[in-house]
Amino acid sequence: MTFSMTGYGRGEASNDRIKIVVEIKSVNHRYSEIVAKIPKKMNPFEDRVKSMIKEKVQRGRIELFVNYEEQVGADYAIQPNEGVLDQYYEALMQLKERYDLKDHVTLSLMSRHPEAFRVEYVEVDSDAIWAVLEKAASDAISQMVEMRSIEGAKLVEDVFERIAQMKTRLEKIESQSPQIVEAYRQKMRDRLTDLLSDMGIQIDEARIAHEIAIFADKTNVTEEIVRLKSHFDQIADILEQGGAAGRKLDFLVQEMNREVNTIGSKSPDFEISNDVIELKSELEKIREQIQNIE
Repeated sequence: MTFSMTGYGRGEASNDRIKIVVEIKSVNHRYSEIVAKIPKKMNPFEDRVKSMIKEKVQRGRIELFVNYEEQVGADYAIQPNEGVLDQYYEALMQLKERYDLKDHVTLSLMSRHPEAFRVEYVEVDSDAIWAVLEKAASDAISQMVEMRSIEGAKLVEDVFERIAQMKTRLEKIESQSPQIVEAYRQKMRDRLTDLLSDMGIQIDEARIAHEIAIFADKTNVTEEIVRLKSHFDQIADILEQGGAAGRKLDFLVQEMNREVNTIGSKSPDFEISNDVIELKSELEKIREQIQNIE
C-alpha cells in the first residue's frame, strides 16, 4: 500500500480522573520528523507516543498535540482530621461534665471545627495516565494512517493516468521518428537536384546515404524511448509493491526528465517538439504528486 504524507487524526480517551485528547497532523517532508507540543505532565510519555507513531509512519513531518484535563474535584480527597477531632471531642466532653450540660456532642457540632477535615491532593497514577494516553494516541494514529492511505491511493491513480498519457505521446514520437529521416532524405535530394541539375552534375548517392546515416544517428531516440518505457514499468512495480517509495520515485522522475530532454534536443521536428513539451508537462505533474508520497 502506498501512503500520502498528508494526514490528520484525533483520538480521545478518559477515565474517572482524567481526559486526554490527542491530535496528529502530518505533512510533506524529506525525512521523518516528529514535533511534540504537549503539557509538562505528559513529558514522561513523549518518547512512547513517538515510538507508536514511528511504527506506522516512515516519512513526513508529524505534529503531535496532547491536551490533558483532570476532572473537577476528582483529584482531591477529603479526610477527617482525626487528631484534631479527638482533642475537640475531649474538650467538649470536659465542658459538658464541668458545667453539667445536658447537650449531646453531635456530628453537626463536631464538623463545625474549622480544622475538622483536611483536603488531600491525590496524584494520578502514571500507569493510569499512560493507559488513557495510549488509547487516545492509538485512535489518532489509526485515523491519520487511514487518511494517508486514502490520499495515497488517489495519488497512485493520478500517477498511473499521467503515465498513460506519456505512453501515448511516446508511441506517437516513436512512430514519427522514421518519417523524419525519410523527410530529411527527400528534402536533401530535392535541394541537391535543384542545385546540380543546371550544372550537369550527378547526385552522389553514396554521399547522400552517408549524410542520411549521420542524420539518422543524431536524431535516433530509440534508446531514450526504451529507457523511458523501462522507467514506466519500474514506477508501476514500486507503486504496486507499496511501502515507503517516495525517494525511489523521485529518482526515477529525474531520470525520465533527462531522457525527455534528450529526445527534445535530438528531434528537429516541430510536432515531436510539441509532444516533448507535453511529456514534460505530464512529468512535472507526476513529480508534484510524488513529492507527497511517503
